[in-house]
Amino acid sequence: MAIKTRFTELVGVEHPVVQGGMQWVGRAELVAAVANAGGLGFITALTQPTPDALRAEIERCRKLTDKPFGVNLTILPAINPPPYAEYRRAIIESGVKIVETAGNKPQEHVDEFKAHGVIVVHKCTSVRHALSAERMGVDAISIDGFECAGHPGEDDVPGLILIPAAADKVKVPMIASGGFGDARGLVAALALGAEGINMGTRFMCTKESPIHENVKRQIVENDERATDLIFRTMHNTSRVARNDISRQVVELERSGAKFEDVRELVAGTRGRVVYETGDPDHGIWSAGQVQGLIHDIPTCAELISRIVTEAEAIIKGRLARFVV
Repeated sequence: MAIKTRFTELVGVEHPVVQGGMQWVGRAELVAAVANAGGLGFITALTQPTPDALRAEIERCRKLTDKPFGVNLTILPAINPPPYAEYRRAIIESGVKIVETAGNKPQEHVDEFKAHGVIVVHKCTSVRHALSAERMGVDAISIDGFECAGHPGEDDVPGLILIPAAADKVKVPMIASGGFGDARGLVAALALGAEGINMGTRFMCTKESPIHENVKRQIVENDERATDLIFRTMHNTSRVARNDISRQVVELERSGAKFEDVRELVAGTRGRVVYETGDPDHGIWSAGQVQGLIHDIPTCAELISRIVTEAEAIIKGRLARFVV
């Protein structure tokens, strides 16, 4: 049993279910588990401290699966930016054939990946950015609604509007991101014009996810209201799990704080400690509104099988009964 779409055909996977790049989370053990279950997983390049470390992580993943997987390369503005070209070279020289790009102005990366026969999926948060990426030559789009964890953009358009609005204009295969965690979401995404779903928070809460069990249990306990939007006043909005730190940041922003005033609170190293030690209040960590739909901690194989099996049942059963 499988649901075939243009996206599954493009990347050569069995199921239209994707685990996108996640800082500190997208490691070989999770990516390989998703691949072995018939989905598409992405190693997060910048989780690895150096391009050589990324090469080693790609090799580690290859020892765990013989199925297709990819690497995420997120390009963000920084005072001291990572050596993106060196990470790109590590991806190409390691023989990876699928890349998820995200962030600002990926043209040079797209050009180089395409020159080496790499399939490029670009993640974006608006129709205009999706069309720009399509003009750059990407092979597929991951369109990210306002419900998502991480950076939802500044337009505040939820998936119910964003997905069909993009589907009306984007010609390459498109997967839907933000708020997806079960079979109902997959069926809805297909109905709205997408060719599959991308899940982050849901895959964080699996047995193979390389984060502390306390964080996974926190996700299960949280509901759809348990997120905060930080950096709103700085026009760099980020959706994170609500905790002591996020509440402080929101309050500081309301009082006119600048980034320098919250820098120590939001340091990425503090978020990494959350995942490693299991203290959910130690720092900022990403989670989406889909927390309200997460009620267990399955294996990736159990999760993907459940989603696809139940989606088929919805399509052939409940929806079919409405047509007379």
